[in-house]
Amino acid sequence: MPEEPRKKKVALPNEDAISSHLCRRVKQLRMERGWSLDSLSQACGVSRSMLSQIERNETNPTLAVMFRIAQAFGMSLGQLVETPGATSNVDVIRANDRAFHYRSDKDCQIRTLSPLHLEKDVEFYEVTLQPGGALRSSPHYEGTREFLTVQKGRVRVESADDVEELELGDSASYRADVRHAIVNVGKTEAVVFLVDIYR
Repeated sequence: MPEEPRKKKVALPNEDAISSHLCRRVKQLRMERGWSLDSLSQACGVSRSMLSQIERNETNPTLAVMFRIAQAFGMSLGQLVETPGATSNVDVIRANDRAFHYRSDKDCQIRTLSPLHLEKDVEFYEVTLQPGGALRSSPHYEGTREFLTVQKGRVRVESADDVEELELGDSASYRADVRHAIVNVGKTEAVVFLVDIYR
């Protein structure tokens, strides 16, 4: 019987290295966004003095505090504490991952194609509409636009009083800070890719 290959020992970072990395990471993310300590404090609800101590590696913050800081940066706790290069730079969203199914009923299914932790100035969706199905939306924030490409079927795009019909391969951009809709006007299922850009 052949010998089992020996498992390589994985070097784990010690507590001081993790703490040191964390304080640098918080400061780096804050500086990249051009935020002051006061700005970050307002965004996450953690006191300015506590944030200052974290950045100077003078305290060990609780998990709850780090979670609030991560949320302020628009990322998960894991992403906040990860060491660059330790994980893949590729975010994958699997087709069957139900966490990304935003809406699902008999007329309309919406699947989020952009990572949930992304800064929300851009959102990317796959929208599937059954014949006669519609996705009707109230006005988004002022300046918001939608960009749509038809992957399958035929749809009508409505933006306030403006209306256009689109077929396979057609694209359109339109104001989404007014009432707007995507309606399947064909006899078969329609699939569109939709990008929302918030300004």
